[in-house]
Amino acid sequence: MTVGAAVPDIASWPPLDDEKRAAGRQLLGWAADGSGARRRLCLVRGAEGSGKSHLLAWFLAGSTGQPRTTVHATVLAEGLTADTFAWDLGRQLGYGPLSPARLLDRVSQDERPLLLLVPDLHRSGAVPADLPAAAPATLVADLLEPLLSLPHLRAAVEIGDSGLLPADGAEIIDLGRGRTAAPGDRANPGKSTFAELAATVPHTHDGRPDWAQAPAPALRHILAAALRTDDEGAAVRSLLADPGFLAHGSATALTATLADERIPVPGQLRQVWKRAAPELTAHHADSAERAALLHAAAVGTDAALTEYLRPLAQRHWWSAAWARPELPVGALAPVPGEKRRLLTADVTGRIRTCDTDTGAAAGATGSPPSARPVSVAPRDAHSMLLLDETGVLLPVVAEDDPISGFMLGHIAEHHGSAALVDDGSQVTALGGGGAQSPYAIVGDRAGNVHVWSLSDYQDTPGSYRVHEQPVTAAACLHIPADDLTLTFSAALDGSVRLWETSGEPMPVPVEQRGCLATALAAADTSVGPVLAVAWSDAELHLWHVFSGRMRTLPLLHACSALALTPEGLLFVGGPEGLYAARLRLDGLWS
Repeated sequence: MTVGAAVPDIASWPPLDDEKRAAGRQLLGWAADGSGARRRLCLVRGAEGSGKSHLLAWFLAGSTGQPRTTVHATVLAEGLTADTFAWDLGRQLGYGPLSPARLLDRVSQDERPLLLLVPDLHRSGAVPADLPAAAPATLVADLLEPLLSLPHLRAAVEIGDSGLLPADGAEIIDLGRGRTAAPGDRANPGKSTFAELAATVPHTHDGRPDWAQAPAPALRHILAAALRTDDEGAAVRSLLADPGFLAHGSATALTATLADERIPVPGQLRQVWKRAAPELTAHHADSAERAALLHAAAVGTDAALTEYLRPLAQRHWWSAAWARPELPVGALAPVPGEKRRLLTADVTGRIRTCDTDTGAAAGATGSPPSARPVSVAPRDAHSMLLLDETGVLLPVVAEDDPISGFMLGHIAEHHGSAALVDDGSQVTALGGGGAQSPYAIVGDRAGNVHVWSLSDYQDTPGSYRVHEQPVTAAACLHIPADDLTLTFSAALDGSVRLWETSGEPMPVPVEQRGCLATALAAADTSVGPVLAVAWSDAELHLWHVFSGRMRTLPLLHACSALALTPEGLLFVGGPEGLYAARLRLDGLWS
């Protein structure tokens, strides 16, 4: 908005009670001002029941489609700590769940003028109340105040009568006193005792709490009530030892409780929960998905919890198969023509194969000295192209395989020579043809993608100008039944493109996002071709190529390498290890 531009007409917004219209005009005028004359912080104050949350909800509803008042994130602060607040805000801004320190760094580099809404800051914080990390003041000091110091960020924050943020230097909207509670008003479930809330939870036929049928107030507040009781922690221990409660109870309350090292927990629950918490707190309402996430975090870490959660996790459309956290992965790919074999290259350059069903080591291959592979395109288990972190293609071949040596050496020499002549020809991505057939897909800094067959000699590749930005990831899929070769590529601008190699690239991307695609993989499955795209915001998108349907799988680990088999085994590799998930293909898009 330019200096002197008119405030949007409140009459064009959703209806607002007469007693709040003046506050609505003030909030709208503050948000629409682009002159920089008004304060960057707007505090919405007032007593309980005065309509503070309703005012912010009205503004959010009316701001949709209004460029001058666009809200970039709305974080409901009730029950949140600095960590859980940062995860939610990071997701909404497109960064993925980040720690408070990493979030502050990302927001400071974000060039957008950002507008945030923060309802219910006065209800933030969690129990144990004496834990500094759970206090509302810690959220304010560690996150909100540093955010509000950034010149390109503005926020409207509901604080009630708490005084959590200073009024000096802020625009104030004060809604005054709220309504008086009527005799018939329901009691606040947050003040109920553990016994009162436990009495509302149904039980199974064998006497166990049936958390799947528990009322929402019990799921939300029973852990806090247990922490307030004076029973030497028996109630808390019973909840933390119950997998049903872990799958259904308040994820934010569990996160805050497990952050307190003074509270004893069964097995490796604290470590498992910490790994899964950023996704468990992302409003995954489906208990099967929560169980799948917690089960995935437990595999390879807590055997007992893994087995407890396995039956519920396997009801979901994906579930963890195995984990090798001790194997940091730089590159991976299915071995063409060999079932149950996965090729891996670790961060030190060691190349190995493993069994796809178990993750057990199945063999080793020599690698160039000092190589640091970031991607691989295999011809077979012993011959492949590696892309080194320096941008150089390296052929790896067995001594008794001169044909592979000649073909792979020719491809590496072709791109090495091109890079010497033109900086735009520097290789930035390498992908393979998946489990069905050997291909190498080479992407470069200028946005070109080059397709090589690794089964038949080519003097030059099929080359296509696909992107305007450097290519970051590539994959290929040959479908013999339809005589199709589909190629996929991602670029630095957040686009993912698809084309059939006998034709031209599609005119529009398969997907375009405000973050980076870090890895691609594709396979021809029983339900048709599937493309997997890993993103820098901790999401993995699974595309049904022919129909365009998509499902999102949350990532618990940083992903720089992907592989997918026709049977629906998905492999995620990166600096935190190698992990396998089993997709239920028949229910993936139903």
